[in-house]
Amino acid sequence: MSWEPVYRLVKKIPRGRVITYGEVAKALRTPGGARAVGYAMAATPPGRGIPWHRVLGAGGRIRLREPYAAKQRRLLETEGVVVGRVIDMKIYGWSFRRPQVKKAAKRKRRKTR
Repeated sequence: MSWEPVYRLVKKIPRGRVITYGEVAKALRTPGGARAVGYAMAATPPGRGIPWHRVLGAGGRIRLREPYAAKQRRLLETEGVVVGRVIDMKIYGWSFRRPQVKKAAKRKRRKTR
């Protein structure tokens, strides 16, 4: 499996925001789910500008071993993310979901065509 779709999606995560492996997998409908996204992040090629450090474990936990966990913490802190044992996903979380268009707005657009 090529990890390119995962890398393209991860590149869209804005500075100072984070997302979980599971949310990336769900957005891509990735076979193997969060674990597969974890493998993709572990295989991130250097020098391509892929912000691997913005992808976390469930609930906002850093799941890497040292010394990589310390590097991820440092990179997130430079972006303004307050890092503790768990990162507050309500404050720093980000979603790939497109904004929902209300049904009434959809009907209105159809009528104007």
